Amino acid sequence: MSTREPIEYNSRLKEITAVLRKHNITRGVTPKKLRMILEDLGPTFIKLGQIMSMHSDILPKRYCDELMHLRSDVTPMPFEEVTSVIDESYGRSWKRVFSDIEAEPRGSASIAQVHRATLRTGEQVVVKVQRRGIYEKMARDIALLHKAVKIMPPVSIKGMADLDLVLDEMWTVTRDEMNFLAEASNMEEFARRNKDVKYVGTPKLYQQFTTVHVLVMEYIDGCGIDDKEALLESGYDLREIGTKLVDNYIKQVMDDGFFHADPHSGNVKIREGKIIWIDMGMMGRLTEHDREIIGKAVQGIALKDVGMILNAVLAIGEFKEKPDQRRLYEGINTLLMKYGSTGIGEINVAEVMADLMDVMKDNKVKMPHGLTMLARGLTHMEGVLADIAPDINMVEIATSHMAGKLFREFDLKKELKSSGKSIVKSLRKALDIPSLVADMMHEYLLGQSKITLDLEVTDGLAQLLRRLVRNIVMGLWVMALLISSSIICTTDMKPKILGIPAIGAFGYFLAFLIVLYVFVRHVLSKK
Repeated sequence: MSTREPIEYNSRLKEITAVLRKHNITRGVTPKKLRMILEDLGPTFIKLGQIMSMHSDILPKRYCDELMHLRSDVTPMPFEEVTSVIDESYGRSWKRVFSDIEAEPRGSASIAQVHRATLRTGEQVVVKVQRRGIYEKMARDIALLHKAVKIMPPVSIKGMADLDLVLDEMWTVTRDEMNFLAEASNMEEFARRNKDVKYVGTPKLYQQFTTVHVLVMEYIDGCGIDDKEALLESGYDLREIGTKLVDNYIKQVMDDGFFHADPHSGNVKIREGKIIWIDMGMMGRLTEHDREIIGKAVQGIALKDVGMILNAVLAIGEFKEKPDQRRLYEGINTLLMKYGSTGIGEINVAEVMADLMDVMKDNKVKMPHGLTMLARGLTHMEGVLADIAPDINMVEIATSHMAGKLFREFDLKKELKSSGKSIVKSLRKALDIPSLVADMMHEYLLGQSKITLDLEVTDGLAQLLRRLVRNIVMGLWVMALLISSSIICTTDMKPKILGIPAIGAFGYFLAFLIVLYVFVRHVLSKK
């Protein structure tokens, strides 16, 4: 480590301390205060907050909702620094690629900023330029945070998240975002997967001018999806836009397993009758197994089958310790009862997802990163729909999409083959039952069988058992006192009271008090 690095670390620590003092952190941290602290601490902490906003399975919902509003616009780089980064990235002057770059940025975020430009061939483009030294600054902050975690006692958020793991995840996601070649690859994959969807488009990527630090893509001059007045003036049907937006998003999630993880209104535009998805820096992925389990969970919700949902959660969740299946079952059952009388067209997906994540938190179940990103994406989608077409319901569209997929992809031969395998497997297991029962009985006769019972009793039954045991114990005490006192009274032991040994008389008196106590408690309990 160079001598300059300790100085930078100390300087940064002073900055962090000053921000924490400014917001009076010793008096507690509300969701709004946490957001303001992260914004003042700079790019690393803004990105940390944005990633933590996805973890509704870890943080309380009100904190996640507030962190989703983190201000992404920051002080822009000077234009001279922007052109310098481009020159260094290309190894030549930017003027050999662009005839013009607007000096005023169209957007300035924590990692990069965007400028409109014109290629020397005449195409209108946008240039995304990474901030100089942002990798080193964020690496330094992450190292500081790791050191802060090490000097603290082992802690976790709600007993769920290891802070070191959260920081590692954040650094992995951020490094991917800082590699514009990865974003370019996301754009190409997204375009390829949606090429057959006539109403969906993506900006054209200029791969030859894209590097790790500079991304060049087509300039999209359409309407923002939340600009209702402009859309209506252009003759668009807002309900049709909302329906197609949701249908395509469900396709991304359930069919492709590759979806836009940040679908807020700023990342979706309408141009020439198409929905244009932009900013592919943050994309979510779901494995085929994850999608299959999600489908079963949706089916369980539709059938109000708690067991099916429980199996789905157990199959896809990440557990820190052995789960309490009874408690998890009760949590899911309570969730179903809450929405049991709600019509499918009235269900709010974001609200259901938030309630499900609360059940996960209570049961210490951590969802895979892809699912937490999906939860964030669905919340954004609900927000967009509430703005442009509030009468549209995501569940209805998702149900019709999945039903259509079922009929489109139904293969009778495959289904018969799969069902045949299940039947054969069941028959084989059934044939094994007699031999298993015989083995069990043989072990029982030899005294080798063991049965483990995990009994749960109600509070009323537990109280009754305690009372029963107490009365039995007191009855034994009375019997012991009467027998021992009677034996003593047959002797000539002194001193005596009324002609009988005093110890014997005391034993009779104590037995009488115990009987009186039990009788009085019995009478009072009946009242």
